Amino acid sequence: MIDEIKHKCGIAMVRLLKPLEHYQLNHGSWRYGLEKLYLLMEKQRNRGQDGAGIVSLKFDTQPGKKYFNRHRMNGSTAINNIFAKIYKEYAKAERNSGGAFNDPQWAKDNLSFVAEAYLGHLRYGTFGTNSVENLHPVMRQNNWKTRNLVLAGNFNLTNVDELFARLMDLGQFPKDYSDTVTMLEKVGHFLDQENQELFDKFKSKGFTNRDITGKISKNLDVPRVLGEASKYWDGGYAVAGMMGHGDMFAMRDPWGIR
Repeated sequence: MIDEIKHKCGIAMVRLLKPLEHYQLNHGSWRYGLEKLYLLMEKQRNRGQDGAGIVSLKFDTQPGKKYFNRHRMNGSTAINNIFAKIYKEYAKAERNSGGAFNDPQWAKDNLSFVAEAYLGHLRYGTFGTNSVENLHPVMRQNNWKTRNLVLAGNFNLTNVDELFARLMDLGQFPKDYSDTVTMLEKVGHFLDQENQELFDKFKSKGFTNRDITGKISKNLDVPRVLGEASKYWDGGYAVAGMMGHGDMFAMRDPWGIR
């Protein structure tokens, strides 16, 4: 069962499997991942007539250092405008870095969107206004890496009323009434629950809180989180996302509508 073929929102995801130094040495630039993201989004330009957004995730950052970066813009030229803004920053840094610009570690420490993972989205609006707030990727942020959630999707849920009520039954007080917020908060709820269960498990075994952070990163059951979160989703959806510690996922509705 599939929809009639139409222009709907596009999703692009890039995950580098080797350190940035590898891409500098073998491909001539630590920008390899960002450039691949641009190409993937450019090939779907027809799906982003209302706006676009990207999020990058840096791995192995020190506490206190920003590991997510996000840009979202409206309009049919959003892809070009987003990447132009990033490359303007890079051009300035190259002029002022005293030769350090081509060092991948320096770039990662000092520049935005120098990262190992990327998620991009192109909006072809079917619901809501074209304000920046309605553009993906959307984020649910937390001081624990494993509780951070980024989501981008192409979806149309038919039972938002029911799902909204279920969020309230969980004790939540949703900040907006939309399928986007509903999906984000539903996944976020079960992500929080999984984190708490793992924390309690490792705490009972005598691990320190600092040690537990790493244990949760290695043992988080993302398929279980997504399975529980999507149990009552009714409609068509294709969703991609990432957590702050580096786990990434892509999923679609079981009927193959999206």
